[in-house]
Amino acid sequence: MKEDQPRDIRGIVFKYRSYTPIPFLTAMVVFAQPSTQTLLVGGCIAILGELIRFWGVAIAGSETRTTGDVGGTYLITNGPFAFVRNPLYVGNILLYAGAAVMANAFAPWLLISTVVWFYIQYTLIVSKEEDYLAQRFGEAYADYAAQVGRFFPRVTPYQGLRPPDKRFNIAEGLRSERRTLQAIGIVTLLIVLRYVTQEWEL
Repeated sequence: MKEDQPRDIRGIVFKYRSYTPIPFLTAMVVFAQPSTQTLLVGGCIAILGELIRFWGVAIAGSETRTTGDVGGTYLITNGPFAFVRNPLYVGNILLYAGAAVMANAFAPWLLISTVVWFYIQYTLIVSKEEDYLAQRFGEAYADYAAQVGRFFPRVTPYQGLRPPDKRFNIAEGLRSERRTLQAIGIVTLLIVLRYVTQEWEL
């Protein structure tokens, strides 16, 4: 990068996107005040988010884990991508929101700040990814972007101008999603343990 060129904050946010959840998840665990109701409701939201994520990851594969610059070998328009352009980010927001509801920490402000922060973060990231996709895939991406929303899904699946580049592969999805599943499991376990200890204290 030349010194006279401004740094693109979108690239910085993209590079460190795996670390930004840490403060939110830490607050959820440390200050958790879960109840039976918040565990059930939040758990359902988190499960929905992970199902959406896994559906997308099992098609897109390990490229979703890149930490360098934005990129992509394939234009994925099938599966959940046929309903919304960024199902993994939608799934993430639901996951974090579900964890916040389960924890019931600083309610409702931690939940609100979590959703707002990640919506802003993903909007920045997506705008940079869209620049790349538009340049690489041209008309095919332009048609896709015109018919499928960024974060808000359409009712019927998008029918692309060409056959899908990749298909659903559960083994590939499990390999790529291993770290996310581990993180979800740890956070959920810690929140449930906090719930159990609260019950013992009563």
